[in-house]
Amino acid sequence: MFSMGMSYRDIHQHVEDMYGINVSVGTINSVTDKLLPELKAWQQRPLNSHYPIVWLDAIHYKVKEEGRYISKAVYTLLALNMEGKKEILGLHLSENEDANYWLSVLTDLNNRGVQDILIACVDDLTGFPEAIASIFPQTEVQLCVIHQIRNSMKYVASKHQKAFMADLKPVYRAVTKEAAEIALDELEAK
Repeated sequence: MFSMGMSYRDIHQHVEDMYGINVSVGTINSVTDKLLPELKAWQQRPLNSHYPIVWLDAIHYKVKEEGRYISKAVYTLLALNMEGKKEILGLHLSENEDANYWLSVLTDLNNRGVQDILIACVDDLTGFPEAIASIFPQTEVQLCVIHQIRNSMKYVASKHQKAFMADLKPVYRAVTKEAAEIALDELEAK
């Protein structure tokens, strides 16, 4: 809550409202002070040199700042490591999402030891592929399936969207390219 811009008093009130527990502002301050060095160490930890897949996306949240709610972008970097396990590489907070900020996030990854990413899954933010290519020139940029589906849905009438999604599921859930092509052929034959 603190990292999202809530004041100690707001956190105190939120905990009391949600859980019925009265935690003093001083206690919240003390806990935060102890966690901040660990958070900084996590944010600056060395990373693996190579990642097969990294998902890069910003999630937008409403946060209370100076008594009013504003939108903030949390840049989320989720990776599949060489052992096949998912790993959060970083979380970054910004006023909004743009390719220039992504460039600074990618530079941070590189400075922390990442030399190459095989596939970067992203949304269709203008300038994003170029930002990736400037730091990781060999990386294949792929539009995230969820973003592709979401973008496709705006061309389907709302009364047909449910049926469209049911038809499309076998295509995007296929485990191989061949299985996806077969599912697509079956869809086209309908």
